[in-house]
Amino acid sequence: MLGSLRKIVSQSPRGISASGIRIIASRTYASSAGAKEMTVRDALNSALDEEMSADPSVLLMGEEVGEYQGAYKISKGLLDKYGPKRVIDTPITEAGFTGMAVGAAYHGLRPIVEFMTFNFSMQAIDHIINSAAKSNYMSGGQISVPIVFRGPNGAASGVGAQHSQCYAAWYGSCPGLKVLAPYSSEDARGLLKAAIRDPDPVVFLENELLYGESFPVSAEVLDSSFCLPIGKAKIELEGKDVTITAFSKMVGYALKAAEILAKEGISAEVINLRSIRPLDRATINASVRKTNRLVTVEEGFPQHGVGAEICASIVEESFQYLDAPVERISGADVPMPYAANLERMAVPQVEDIVRAAKRTCYRSVPVAANA
Repeated sequence: MLGSLRKIVSQSPRGISASGIRIIASRTYASSAGAKEMTVRDALNSALDEEMSADPSVLLMGEEVGEYQGAYKISKGLLDKYGPKRVIDTPITEAGFTGMAVGAAYHGLRPIVEFMTFNFSMQAIDHIINSAAKSNYMSGGQISVPIVFRGPNGAASGVGAQHSQCYAAWYGSCPGLKVLAPYSSEDARGLLKAAIRDPDPVVFLENELLYGESFPVSAEVLDSSFCLPIGKAKIELEGKDVTITAFSKMVGYALKAAEILAKEGISAEVINLRSIRPLDRATINASVRKTNRLVTVEEGFPQHGVGAEICASIVEESFQYLDAPVERISGADVPMPYAANLERMAVPQVEDIVRAAKRTCYRSVPVAANA
């Protein structure tokens, strides 16, 4: 495996980072005109395929990414097309192959490391945090680490406490990393391309339950040059009464909640964060200054969560615009239960978002009054 990596390094072009950044900065959001349907799985697969075709320094490694074509079939067809030197099946040793990938990135390759679930990234967190995230700073900018760590994140269904954690806040707290969390097929395709082209390490948090979901994609999204900007949120739905921020699967829940609220005369603005680090504070604050209310939604634990960071940003920059306390919706502050009925209670539901939004609009009895 090491010999294969050395050979790829010797054949790889250098100095492509700057062009990647220019592409990222110049792209805008896709138009919905003439949209076709695409699953998130196919969006990720096509992004990998196109970036590997465009740049021979891009390679994929992880457990079952080759012969089995990925545990979730994200890498389907890539082994046949690019061969075992660029689509590398690894042993079950996250610490080993992640460290190898970081070393390859030091030498000019652009590895994509697939974790079968981000819970397994805990085995490799020293390489991600202490090597990948810090090397550029510690080398005075002499070492770039263009690497992507990707895989399913957050709660799935019936997989218990050790396979159901959301790592957005974990990795989002670390300087040197960029952290992305796609919701739609457009997000998955545009953000993964941006991550692969970026000169810095990117943690790319997918969601297993979204892989089979289909979303409309325009001709612009399907273009091989399509790329979304890192650090920019998307307003999925405009509104005037309350702002709801969410990422990954929770964006869909927020949009469903907005439909219910609209029937009761409450106009909700839904923001798809897309990027956890850097966080698009400007878009969030601008929205809250318009609606004067905020509900944050995430699957992760409440303490030190993404919602807590957003709340702090609003208090620091837009406190005087608030007409109601900020509402935080998150996973329960417990390890994920295995029992299906308890699991549902431990993760946010659409009705939780609806109740929180109504509380901010003083359209329901406050929680404290029911105690």
